[in-house]
Amino acid sequence: MKQGRFIVIVLDGFGIGAMKDAVTARPGDEKANTLRSILHDFPDMKLPTLERLGLMNAFGSESSCMKFSPDANYGKSNLMHHGADTFMGHQEIMGTRPQKPEIIPFQEKVDIVAAHLKEAGHKVEIINRDGLRYVVCDDYVTVADNLEADLGMCYNVTAPLDQISFDKEHEIAELVREVVTVGRVIVFGGTGNTMKDLYNAEEIRQGKFIGIASAKSKSYEQGYQCRHLGYGVDRNVQVPTILGKMSIPVILIGKVADIVYNDAGTSISCVPTPEVMDITYNSICDLKSGFVCTNVQETDLAGHSQDSAEYLKVLKQADEGLARILPLLNEEDIMVIQADHGNDPDIGTSRHTREQVPLLIYRKGLHGVHVGERSTMSDVGATCCDYFNAPKPQNGTSFLSELE
Repeated sequence: MKQGRFIVIVLDGFGIGAMKDAVTARPGDEKANTLRSILHDFPDMKLPTLERLGLMNAFGSESSCMKFSPDANYGKSNLMHHGADTFMGHQEIMGTRPQKPEIIPFQEKVDIVAAHLKEAGHKVEIINRDGLRYVVCDDYVTVADNLEADLGMCYNVTAPLDQISFDKEHEIAELVREVVTVGRVIVFGGTGNTMKDLYNAEEIRQGKFIGIASAKSKSYEQGYQCRHLGYGVDRNVQVPTILGKMSIPVILIGKVADIVYNDAGTSISCVPTPEVMDITYNSICDLKSGFVCTNVQETDLAGHSQDSAEYLKVLKQADEGLARILPLLNEEDIMVIQADHGNDPDIGTSRHTREQVPLLIYRKGLHGVHVGERSTMSDVGATCCDYFNAPKPQNGTSFLSELE
């Protein structure tokens, strides 16, 4: 096995300019540029580590305080997945070839889901409220519209985990996933709540969507567990599973631990950026060879809050964390800093933005390599597998040869 470390740090939502198709794919996003907006609000922004690694090179212009780095190894990447999504962005990074999901109210899938669950031997009840229906499976598992994302894009599978195990709930969700084509089936639950709490959290939106409002269901209050099941996502052709089958250590840190399968590795979920960077630092210290992927989520949260000051604060924390990590790396190691989509805090909406993302690459002793504009973020996953002489993931083209 190769005695080195391949490290990916995802600054969630840190885009560097709208994709060319944004005007038709997500009208309004053609004006998006997350980095430009933060620089507009804070022209004296200084991120010395990211500057050294080539952030402004990837951005394509300098600011008054941040300049091009002549020694940087860099490029940028387009998104292949449809829209601008953290979940699908990370599946793409891990080597998944994105499929286009459908937007469908759960009303149109109730009978198909109910029949499929019955065929698998489950007890199924259909709840009818004001002419809208949803499913209760095995007395404790609700299947209905997700009310938090864009309506019709996701379905929620929710249960009180004192009454049924998360593993059994997950099995039911996998069956739902088999027969629906929306972007995500989100399976979650908590302890300390009851079916009465779930029924009390019923809500109807726009007269055609019915679901269990997540926060009202009290699922988050204690014992929370969650898994996102994406459309067309096969863990067996993703980096963590491929490497895990070769007994190569895999460590996922931050939000990526919640949304990417890592059955043979270590997944550490946390949100505060200093903690995320500390765990990453310690993991690299303890790891002689293997794959580490970290998600810095609070950049994305600042974008959702439309708060460029908070965004800058988080970027500085991440930059300081990167400065501590760089001295740990040797000539064998490769680190990639990137994003998964944009989240422009000044565009006037709280949703993600369809932007290109930076690719900043560090390898001790390597200088001035430009990997160009990549068509998919899966190229990072393909490069990782190539680095470990592992089978290719489903999607992506390796750029490892350009780094050697």
